[in-house]
Parts: sequence; structure tokens; C-alpha cells
Amino acid sequence: MTNEKAILLACAALAIWTMLVGVRMVYVRVREMKATHIHPQSVALSHQRLKAFEDSRASDNYNHLFELPVLFYALCALAVASGHIPDGLPWAVWSFVGLRVIHSLIQCTYNRVVHRFLIFCVGLAVLALIWAAFTVSVLWGHVPFSSAVACTVWATCLSIA
Repeated sequence: MTNEKAILLACAALAIWTMLVGVRMVYVRVREMKATHIHPQSVALSHQRLKAFEDSRASDNYNHLFELPVLFYALCALAVASGHIPDGLPWAVWSFVGLRVIHSLIQCTYNRVVHRFLIFCVGLAVLALIWAAFTVSVLWGHVPFSSAVACTVWATCLSIA
């Protein structure tokens, strides 16, 4: 598989994951609305939803999948559009996708904030390193991280999770 395809598949995987969390959100919301007899119009505004719903985990996570990942999608689009894909980039972007999935699983299930925050921080650090490495490689024309370094980052992320 080419590096370009690996990056595009990582984007597709995160987009599909976001849609799955969206389906979960709809399921949880509709179930709670039916169980507690919430009229849809009574939760039309965000402040109304905050008061009405007991379980907002899937909804909160769905929103989170549109925050930090915006920078991920932008980097992937730049890399593919420019044709500048450093060797370790596919490993690094897949590590970010894995961390977002772990973050979602924590938030949508037992929602232990300390665990979720740790995964968020690791994901943020990975994304910041990816951006820094990509920027340096564009400016200086070489790859500042190798596949071995990316594999080490990935293994570290998995051991933390």
C-alpha cells in the first residue's frame, strides 16, 4: 500500500468512526427521549438539552470528534495534495486515529475523566509532533522522523492506553 493510500484510509477510518459515534448518539438520545417523554421541541437549544438529558456521553464525544481532528484532516489533506508524505507519516496518522478511537471508547462507556484526559493529551502531543515534523520536512526538505520513530510513538501510545 502506498503512503498516500494509508493516509487516505486513516482519514476514512476516522470519518467512519465519527459516523458510528453519531449513530450511537442518535440511539441514546431517542431512547432517552422516549423513556422520559421528552418532546423534541423542548430540547431545540443547547441549554435546553443540558437540562433535559441525563446521558450526554455519546453527544459530547461526537462533538469532540469535530474539534481536534480538524487539524488532523487538514494535515492529511496538505500532505496528499502536495505529494509530500514523509516516511513515518502514515504510522503517525494511524496512531492518532487509534488514540481518538480509544478516547471515544472511554468517553462513551465508563467515562473516567483521568483516563480520557491522558489519551487526549497523548493524542494532542502526537498531532503536534506530526505537524512539527511535517512542517520541518517541508521547510528543510528532509524527513525529521523515520518509520522507526513513528513505530516507537505508536508502541508508546498503545502501552499507555
